[in-house]
Amino acid sequence: MNKWHFFERRTRVFRCVVLNGMAALGAAMLAIGLVAGSASAGSLLDKIKKGEPIRIGYSNDAPWAYSGSNNEPLGISNTIMLAVLKKMGAGKVEPVSAEWGALIPGLQAGRFDIIADAMGVLPARCRNVLFTDLIATLRDALVVPKGNPKGLHSYADIRDKGATFVTGVGFVDLATAKKVGIPEDKILQVTDYTEIVQAVKVGRADAGGSEYLTLKKAIASNDRLELANPYIPAWHISPAFAFPLNEQAAVDAFNSAMKAYIGSDEMLASVSTYGYDKSILPGSEKTADLCKD
Repeated sequence: MNKWHFFERRTRVFRCVVLNGMAALGAAMLAIGLVAGSASAGSLLDKIKKGEPIRIGYSNDAPWAYSGSNNEPLGISNTIMLAVLKKMGAGKVEPVSAEWGALIPGLQAGRFDIIADAMGVLPARCRNVLFTDLIATLRDALVVPKGNPKGLHSYADIRDKGATFVTGVGFVDLATAKKVGIPEDKILQVTDYTEIVQAVKVGRADAGGSEYLTLKKAIASNDRLELANPYIPAWHISPAFAFPLNEQAAVDAFNSAMKAYIGSDEMLASVSTYGYDKSILPGSEKTADLCKD
């Protein structure tokens, strides 16, 4: 090995040592920064104790959660959320409206502190958020023309009578209709509740399926439509509020404050204007059981 090769090799070794050292130092500084950032952010309970604003995220999903004309949080789940936070000592609440599909990513990214919308407890979601105790039992309903001329009282009726069914893209009702055996060419997919109601109103569909309270509100001022009665529900979902995965203490405190409130006269009076009554109260199901695969 000549002198030049020896010098080049020694230089490379020195460069690797320096670079590796800098990388290690950088990683250490990053770790310290992350820890410091996490510590400075504080827990949700700390924010409540200090009187800092609590950001609640929800989609415009009347009558469950939506914004009023002054951006104030309205709806069933927002009403419950605000009452429980007040019992915990929270002072100010900041509403953050988001698309339904952006709620969990928004919570994970720190865009808001809690998902205040009524979110169904599902195993896949339980891997990404911490759910509180349940706040309701949701079931589906069927909107039909006044008088229910085709006598549709279940998904089986729709299938057997060759009726046309309408529901929203991605709605649980779509999968239910296919599972029951309603033919693809008898299923109409639209974007939201308004279009479901409109499709039945103008005769494009014989019946429309979605969540009970939402459909009930959507047809409240329409004398040409009604909800099928009697009706055999095709599904039910038990919703709760969602917290970040590192906020177990906050969830425990929230559940403790909410325990005596859910089902109380105070709570039922506050949400009755939205159509919530005793029949919608959570049943015997538990969040922990619903989180199991």
